[in-house]
Amino acid sequence: MRSMFSKFKGFFSADIGIDLGTANSLVYMKDKGIVLREPSVVAIEEGSKHVLAVGLEAKRMLGRTPANIVAIRPMKMGVIADFDITEAMLKYFIEKVAPSKIKGKYFRPRVVIAVPSGITGVEKRAIEDAAHAAGAGEVFLVEEPMAAAIGVGLPVSEPAGSMIVDIGGGTCEVAIISLAGIVHARSVRVAGDAMDECIMQYMRRVYNLLIGERTAEEIKMEIGSAYPTGEEKTMEVRGRDIVAGLPKTMTITSEEIRDALQEAVSSIVDAVRITLGNCEPELAADLVDRGIVLSGGSSQLRGLDKLIAQQTGLPVTLADDPLSAVAEGTGVVMGELDFLAKNKKH
Repeated sequence: MRSMFSKFKGFFSADIGIDLGTANSLVYMKDKGIVLREPSVVAIEEGSKHVLAVGLEAKRMLGRTPANIVAIRPMKMGVIADFDITEAMLKYFIEKVAPSKIKGKYFRPRVVIAVPSGITGVEKRAIEDAAHAAGAGEVFLVEEPMAAAIGVGLPVSEPAGSMIVDIGGGTCEVAIISLAGIVHARSVRVAGDAMDECIMQYMRRVYNLLIGERTAEEIKMEIGSAYPTGEEKTMEVRGRDIVAGLPKTMTITSEEIRDALQEAVSSIVDAVRITLGNCEPELAADLVDRGIVLSGGSSQLRGLDKLIAQQTGLPVTLADDPLSAVAEGTGVVMGELDFLAKNKKH
């Protein structure tokens, strides 16, 4: 009888952790780990809120849709830019991992969502409301840098300083953590998207070449760097010539793209330096030994770890799986949900 009850209970224990990112969303499910990774893109019919596709299928449509279909990203800089579309996207993710056949009046999954540390109370409420409307029961918010630090295995509860720099699509989150709390944090809305924008502007300014978001992202991933890597690479880029109005192909170098990315990269390095500048001497002493850990998709930009190490004089490590850090962190936080629920009521 007991084993039957435990099976039944397990069937319904669909606590979900969501890394609701500007570029990509990841869903963590209790006892299963990360069960979904999809781009935060929704394709809708022009002039309506009718959703045609979500995630990977919708991303393939970016920049390639007929006039009546629009592919949009409802999250901008880590916060909701379009409430209805974000709700539809969350609903799609929740439905995919906790199908409605096990959801109903008495079963709505508890959801932990990672949010940027710098968001306002209004922005937090918008995310909670969207999650409730999408089918979530209780909603708990955890700050992204804390989730990332937990996800990469930093000893956040120790009375010593740990530093995490989580660079996603919309925001760069810098935090110094001690005794399970964020002591200093800085959230700048410059990250992967800003890097793509820098590349698009550079191509337009220098070569009169119009390229889309997807092409800019491909350039960044293929030959982008923050620090000289020793071997310079080249890449063929296709776009539209602004003057002639015709398709055009040209070759660019990694050195050029490093120059194009300089402004965005400098903002990230400045955020790290300013956070360190506010740090207490004891915590600063801890960081000399422990160094800085980088997580998030955009932390994988070549040479970024070397540049931050050079600018701060501290050892810098890239997380083993930087893309999964925040989602893995929400999974650990899930184990404390009963504790969080009690605190939420007080």
